[in-house]
Amino acid sequence: QVQLVESGGGLVQPGGSLRLSCAVSGSRFFSGYDMGWYRQAPGKERELVASISRGGNTNYADSVKDRCTISRDNATNTVYLQMNSLKPEDTAVYYCASRLGPPPRTQSEYDYWGQGTQVTVSS
Repeated sequence: QVQLVESGGGLVQPGGSLRLSCAVSGSRFFSGYDMGWYRQAPGKERELVASISRGGNTNYADSVKDRCTISRDNATNTVYLQMNSLKPEDTAVYYCASRLGPPPRTQSEYDYWGQGTQVTVSS
């Protein structure tokens, strides 16, 4: 079974940085996955933060595109989200997700999800 495990979250002050990691195991086809980072704040819907295709194309939510970078390392089956200049509104549980096949158009089309890692931005 494919498993995704997020790590790297924590408590940071506004303006700080975090690097989230998502380790994928149980699959031979990581290089063929499209990967995404989503987040869900208390009382809000889960929303896209960033995604990266198997070909390396990236996209970002408007709220983070100037502050975040998504990347992947196919040698280690890991996807990263570097977040800089963090704001209190970035506080959420961050999830990674994967899809093997056509690029997902909605979050419901991702095949697998991790359990999430908490990011809290507060002074």
